Amino acid sequence: MKQWDGLEVIDNWHGFSIKDGRMMDRDFIIVCPKEGTANGKWALKTEYFGAFPETEIELLKRGYHVASIKNKTRWATDEDMEAFVAFCKYVHEELGLSKKCVPVGMSCGGQEAILLAGKHPELVSCMYIDAPVINYLSCPVGLGKRKKGTPEEFLNAKGMTLIDLLSYREHPLDFIPNLVENKIPVILLSGDADSVVPFDENGELLKKAYEKAGCIIETIMRPGGDHHPHGLPDVTPICDFIDKYSY
Repeated sequence: MKQWDGLEVIDNWHGFSIKDGRMMDRDFIIVCPKEGTANGKWALKTEYFGAFPETEIELLKRGYHVASIKNKTRWATDEDMEAFVAFCKYVHEELGLSKKCVPVGMSCGGQEAILLAGKHPELVSCMYIDAPVINYLSCPVGLGKRKKGTPEEFLNAKGMTLIDLLSYREHPLDFIPNLVENKIPVILLSGDADSVVPFDENGELLKKAYEKAGCIIETIMRPGGDHHPHGLPDVTPICDFIDKYSY
């Protein structure tokens, strides 16, 4: 019996076969679509594999592979970002899937998706991000609407102090110009009452930049929604967007 983020995995995930392994001292998992349905595209769940999985399940039904590699922290350290890059290359070169993945990033996973696309646009076709952390001063520090800041885990992972953070220039928001320059399509979801990652301090920064530049972004707000649950009751709009812009 294998364990993956608290899930018991034997030889399948929601009825789909899996491949697993290790690289760079961390586990990875690749979930395969049904035989004869694979389309060569793949989604990278950047964090919290197994949480709110409805989008990934639907993508598997549509012929996508779904993959994830475990991070050492959830705060996009250089070490973890290097592992993402190596994993993307492995999936392409060893499994013959597309060179470009579709990051699926929820909360801290959205931060990781943006940094991957911003630093390595050659590895990303489009993105689905949901209540993404974009501005560290908002989340986790809590200088804005967030009710309580919890910066300790973040600062320890990054090896910095709050003073260091004031001059830090690798917030996900700092990579929005890279996303715009490379015209990476984004579907963005958020609850309009998110108390953990407030939309107007995070996702809206990306939305406004994309709209100003005329880049492709589809924004779906969950009326009255807090940080959870992620996704939608019907994930068709998310998967249709991914179908349209992934390759």
